[in-house]
Amino acid sequence: MKPSIPKGTRDFGQEEMAARNYIFDTIRSVYRTYGYVQIETPAMENLSTLLGKYGDEGDKLLFRILNSGDAFSGVDFEECRNEDGSLNSNKVSMKVCEKGLRYDLTVPFARYVVQHQNEIAFPFRRFQIQPVWRADRPQKGRYREFYQCDADVIGSKSQLNELELVQIVDRVFTRFGINVAIKINNRKVLTGLAEIAGFPDKVTDITVAIDKLDKIGLEAVEAEMKERGLTDQAVAVIEPVLLLEGTTAEKIATMRGLMQGKSASGIVSETGLLGLDELDELFGFIEAAGVGQKVEMDLSLARGLNYYTGAIFEVKALDYAIGSICGGGRYDNLTGIFGLPGMSGVGISFGADRIYDVLKGLDKFPKDIAGSATVLFANMDAEALSYIIPLVKSLREAGVACEIYPDKSKLKKQFDYADRKGIPFVSINGGDEAVSGIVNLKNLSSGEQKTFARDDLEGMKAFFAAR
Repeated sequence: MKPSIPKGTRDFGQEEMAARNYIFDTIRSVYRTYGYVQIETPAMENLSTLLGKYGDEGDKLLFRILNSGDAFSGVDFEECRNEDGSLNSNKVSMKVCEKGLRYDLTVPFARYVVQHQNEIAFPFRRFQIQPVWRADRPQKGRYREFYQCDADVIGSKSQLNELELVQIVDRVFTRFGINVAIKINNRKVLTGLAEIAGFPDKVTDITVAIDKLDKIGLEAVEAEMKERGLTDQAVAVIEPVLLLEGTTAEKIATMRGLMQGKSASGIVSETGLLGLDELDELFGFIEAAGVGQKVEMDLSLARGLNYYTGAIFEVKALDYAIGSICGGGRYDNLTGIFGLPGMSGVGISFGADRIYDVLKGLDKFPKDIAGSATVLFANMDAEALSYIIPLVKSLREAGVACEIYPDKSKLKKQFDYADRKGIPFVSINGGDEAVSGIVNLKNLSSGEQKTFARDDLEGMKAFFAAR
């Protein structure tokens, strides 16, 4: 049978890994300039840690791990049946699966903070670059296994943290050469929207529907809200907000009026007004900081994860059609679920796989990124090997990536190998070079050849650098 990999996963070869490491290294270096430290958590978590943190739709996308041994031994399947007698697979899985692959990095981080709270200095700034798994339908830009690059601050309610996350996004994408729009909203405003629509208990239903606006359009979102129990009058209150245009100040002023009771319902929302105050402060910080990338207030932005309680972020590429490439927000109650209440946090997550697709689609990766050796030393004979082995050691210690062709072969085969691997220089040395104490170097791209003294490492490094 022909070997294959699961749908929604990918192999990464030499060039792909070099490109991905460029992404990770860029994000990692920016995180560190803002004082973030790196941690890692296990690929699998207890299901009790994961379930109920992402909403019903998120729970359905959790990959569950079958218990080791005879997992089905002792299971009472009669307890796992629906009213019509059919077997309920979800009930069965709860009996035989105690662990699951992590869905994101934020919930495991909250668990980590609670477990290690006595070892942490708060506010705690951490970043984490690891894979996550979701049992989603694979499609362009959406994978079942993908990497996230998270940064979170926990233990502070100051919106200076939100500002710095916006600055991090600005800096990362500027370094990548990608033009983006940083969209910002506040979950308190969405809560207020549900309140003035007359359905404060339908906040989750409204946000789940609104979160699909870019994918399915306004009419389909309105239809879904009605399916979820909202009346025509409630939808009529929400619709103008989703279509609201103007400057940030104009949007806030209009929304403030609605939250003060000037909507068709006449309902006042104190929660919504608090969210608008937070947005006003945050955009004031952003304006003072002089963020270079486009930043806009988007009242249709909902982000479906249930744990967000304040500012929410989403980043879209302006010049390449793909979904969100970065997102995040503030959460006030996440650690409380694990027994540590009153610990507010805020974070963002870069979607490395989508960023890879954007950089590749826009041809933004640096040239010669593959990271193969700089120079290949040809294998001529035993006498030549005894001469070049110490030379190669010296070059490697000087920071030059070198390879020695392992087998004695025709020079054409060795040149072909260098070409296929993208090695830009070849060095051919035999007995005469060993006697004379010299090194021959050839630039395969330009054809230029040059001879150096055996100990002229700086001269060789300059020749390599000038290619």
